[in-house]
Amino acid sequence: MLRVWGRKNSINVQKAMWCIGELGLSHERIDAGREFGQNREDWFLQMNPNGLVPVIDDRGFILWESNSILRYLAETYDAGGLMPESAKQRGLASQWMDWANSILSGPMTTVFWQQIRTPPEQRDAAATAKAAEASAAAFGLLDAHLAGKQYMVGDRLTIADIPVGAFACRWYALDLAHPDYPNLRAWYERLAGREAFKTHVMLPLT
Repeated sequence: MLRVWGRKNSINVQKAMWCIGELGLSHERIDAGREFGQNREDWFLQMNPNGLVPVIDDRGFILWESNSILRYLAETYDAGGLMPESAKQRGLASQWMDWANSILSGPMTTVFWQQIRTPPEQRDAAATAKAAEASAAAFGLLDAHLAGKQYMVGDRLTIADIPVGAFACRWYALDLAHPDYPNLRAWYERLAGREAFKTHVMLPLT
């Protein structure tokens, strides 16, 4: 059975779990990280020396880094489905997955931590405003990309949608100004209709 270490309120764990849900894989998720601990224990560090979640164990094969987990699961269990068929589409999927890490992750993490995990008296309004502006600009770029498209790459859900979709869920849930991005909104509503997305990503922010 596939085992997953990580807490359900971690966006990176949510990405892996959403993928697992879409694939309908039998699995066990074990809480780890932050309030659950375990990730600094020797046995955990033998799996992932970075001490971060998620980590998966697929019948003895250990893997960490959420986007790598997405690629592995899709390639192993749904090649031609969540994993695009052509090399060019796979390249585009990886491009957008990496874009989520390089462009979206920084400002979105700042806003999330400031609004959700920082006591009100310790919040940095200027840093939050700057990060919110950068996040909105990034989602504006995404809105332009999605014009005339149903999903990020091709006409069906792929691994390209998962990292960006997880960030979009947080963006819409945070107390921010959300510019009118019709293509982004339509794409997000398609994601929000999926059971695996509702189960593993559309969770209270904590």
